[in-house]
This record gives sequence, C-alpha cells and structure tokens, in this order.
Amino acid sequence: MTGASASGTLLRMTHTQTTSATGLAHRRRLALGPGLLLAGAAIGVSHLVQATRAGADYGFALFWILVLAIVSKYPALESGPRFAAATGEHLITGYRRTHPWMLGMYVLITLGTMFIIQAAVTMVTAGLAEQLFGLGWSTTPWTAVILAVCILLLLIGRYPALDLSMKLIISLLTLLTFIAVLLAIGTAPWDRIQATPAPSYWHMAGLGFVIAFMGWMPIPLDASVWHSIWTKARSRQTHYPPSVSDSHFDFNVGYGAAAVIGVLFFLLGILVMYGTGEQFAPGAVAFSAQIVELYSRTLGAWSAPLISVAAFVAMFSTTLAVTDIYPRVLAEVVSEWRPARETTAPRRIHSTRVYLGGLLIVPLVALGIVAFMSGRAFTVLIDFAAGLSFVTAPILAWFNLRVITGPQMPASARPTKGYTWYHWSCLIFLVLLAGAWFYHRFWG
Repeated sequence: MTGASASGTLLRMTHTQTTSATGLAHRRRLALGPGLLLAGAAIGVSHLVQATRAGADYGFALFWILVLAIVSKYPALESGPRFAAATGEHLITGYRRTHPWMLGMYVLITLGTMFIIQAAVTMVTAGLAEQLFGLGWSTTPWTAVILAVCILLLLIGRYPALDLSMKLIISLLTLLTFIAVLLAIGTAPWDRIQATPAPSYWHMAGLGFVIAFMGWMPIPLDASVWHSIWTKARSRQTHYPPSVSDSHFDFNVGYGAAAVIGVLFFLLGILVMYGTGEQFAPGAVAFSAQIVELYSRTLGAWSAPLISVAAFVAMFSTTLAVTDIYPRVLAEVVSEWRPARETTAPRRIHSTRVYLGGLLIVPLVALGIVAFMSGRAFTVLIDFAAGLSFVTAPILAWFNLRVITGPQMPASARPTKGYTWYHWSCLIFLVLLAGAWFYHRFWG
C-alpha cells in the first residue's frame, strides 16, 4: 500500500469514527429528557424530608437502607424505558396486553395514591415557598398558588416546557446540593457526630419510618410507568424513536442523579442535624424554616439563601412533574379502554380532554387534602403516602418483570438471564420487607 492510499484509508477511518461518535452523541441528546423528569419527580419529599430525617435521627445507621433502596428498585424502574424503547408503547399498554386484571390493579393503586402524593409534595413545596419568600402566608394559599403555576406552565408548554424546565432545575439542584455538602463537611462537628449513639429502629415506629424512607427513595416504583409515558412523549417531540441502549442511557442519568442527590441530602442531615437534640416541627412551614435555620447555624447565615433555593427548587421540580404525570396516566388508562375500532385521531382528542380534566381535578382534590391537614403534622401524611407506595411496590415490580420477559417484548430487548435473576432477587427482598412491616404492624 502506498503512502497516499494508506493516508486516505486512515482519513476515511477517522472520519467514520468521528461520524459514529457524533451520531451517538446526537442520539443520546435526543433521547435525554425522560430520565431527568424521573429524577425531578423523585427529588423532593424523599430527599429533602425523608433522607434528611433519616440522617438527622439515625446518623449512618440507615445508610445501608438507603443503598438497598437504590439497588433493589433499579431493575423494576428500568423496565419502563426498556419496554417503551423496545415496543414504542408505555407500560400501561404492556399491563393490558399481559392481562386486563393487571391494568385494573394498577388503576386501583394509582387512584389510591395519586391525590395523597400530589398533596404531600405540594404541601412541602408550599412550606419552602413561604420560607424563601416570607409573605406570611399559610400552607393552603401557597399550595393553591404553586398548583396554579404548575397548571399554567403545563397548559402553555405541555411536554417541551416540562422537559426544558426539568433539565435546568436538576442541573441547578445538583450543583447547589453538592456545594452545600462540601461546605458542611468542612464545618461539621465530627466529635458530636461520633459520640452520639444511633437509636434502634427495630420496633414498630422505627420500622414504619424505614418503610416510609424506602417508599420514595430514590424513586417510587410507580415512576416506571411514568418514565415509559415520558419516553413516548419525548419520541413524539423529537420524532426520534430511541433505541433500548439510548433509553437505558437516559434512565441511568436520571436514576443516578436521584441516587446521588439522595445520598447528599442524607449526609446533610447527619452533618448538620445529627446529635443536636432538635425535634422536627409538625407543620410544613415551620419544618422548612427549621431546616434552613439549622443549616445556616452550622454553615453560616450567608448560606441560608443557598439552602432555601436548593430546597425549593427540589420540591418545585417534584410538584411540577407530579402535576403533569397523573393526568397523563389517567389519559393513557382511558385510552387503553377505548374501543379498538376507534381511529387514532378521536383517541388523541379524547386523551387530550382527559388530560386537561385531570390537570384540574387532581390538584383541586389535593388542595382539599392540604386544607384538611392544615395545622396537623404534615410528616404523618408524608409517611403514610410513602409507606403506601412501598407496600404496593412488590406488585408493580412483579408486573414489570412479567411484561419485559413476556412475548410482547422483542427477544433482543429482553433482559439477560443474570439480569432476570437480579430482578427476581430484588422483588423477593421487597416482598420480605413489606411482609416484615405487616407482621410488626398487625401481629408484632
């Protein structure tokens, strides 16, 4: 081979590799979005309230629970984007095609949790809004304003606005939380932390909190369905159907962000609050003020705005994502039950109407729950909602395993034998832990 031909071959190889790399980056960029929405929906109550409480009350004693939650939920949550990328459908369709009763069970779980979850996340956001803006409002009016803003954003921009907002919010939140942890490490009272014995959690109240902690950490299993719906919506927006590999990348980014930020808030609870003897306030506004006060007391008064912004951003992202997803779920469920002979256009029009109806009804019911809970301990509502999510998690994990290993999945997209065993192991763990809670609750 001459020098000229060798040089030409080398140039062509380099161009091919560059084009391939550029194409991969472009595909990943088009696929990226649903995973960050997943993180945005997750990074909120589970992180700011539950993870902080876990670190503040139990120190490092519950760190293994945090790790187990992250590891055990991964395969069930990953099933959503895997199924959506492989089939072009969401998990709701997968449930119906596997067996209609699975869809019915999913609807019952959703109806039993969506109003409480919407109320819980918005209530915490309302408390942080008052802490940040200081207008002297109570939780209920702040809840009404926040829900109205979320509805307005979704009506104006729908999915593209949600997608862009969440990318900005998660990026800002990750940066602010990381900075706060670095500052806390440098100023933490390590002597007090090491000298404080961790309390036992092997009793009904402690195990109840462990269940509630794992319920939404790092992401509730309901979100596997949400992710599959957002993946389909992202595909319509970009006109690019992602491959399983691209969708897997998107999921790992979102899940990784939720897991890392969960660990950061857990560490903040330890570094700033563990061993102080402080008791959490029962109200959302007072609880929010207490967190910011404890942080600023340790890190300095200048840090209060940083913590306030980071906390509010975390909760607003959750509220925005949850406000969007439940109407989407309702619309997709109704669409699955529409007659098969109906054409695509009427189905889409009807789904839009259901989405808009859900966008008003779910927040209104949630607002009523918040008004009813006014003056009561908001952590009771949060623990109940998170615990309810956890005890239903084994059901959804089993549904997802059935779907992604069933005949409607292309053979090339099904999980490997080893990964399937991993999924089964996680499912068994979730069943055993939920069983332990039921035993202690009713017979212990």
